[in-house]
Amino acid sequence: MLTVTKSIKFDAAHILTNHQGLCKNLHGHTYRVEVGVAQPPDDTADMVIDFKDLKRLGEELIVARFDHAFIYDSTSQGESEIAAVVEKHGMRTAALPFRSTAENLARHFFSLLAPSLPGLRFIRVWETPESCAEYSKD
Repeated sequence: MLTVTKSIKFDAAHILTNHQGLCKNLHGHTYRVEVGVAQPPDDTADMVIDFKDLKRLGEELIVARFDHAFIYDSTSQGESEIAAVVEKHGMRTAALPFRSTAENLARHFFSLLAPSLPGLRFIRVWETPESCAEYSKD
């Protein structure tokens, strides 16, 4: 199976409510998202997808919403209160109905991109250069 991967980056802040470690505090990451797309087995084309098209989709569906935003769990009262203050001061937020762990972001980004990328195989979300979560179709 032939697979191509495109990386996109964005910066964002978040909190992990109810976490026992330091990530319970407001902090930020330069996220790197890797999008892996596979060629169908019966396709003999010499290109899976144009990298430019893959970059455009990632920027439209992920970067445009999450870059330089406070990503927060809308089911958390504390995070929603912080988001209200952030918004009151004209800053960006991105509400999600779940905790903003790398694992949950990978699953969410997969669901955002899958309708536009039938060959989508995996999403990797890197929170740091050494730590990532991967969500895959199989």
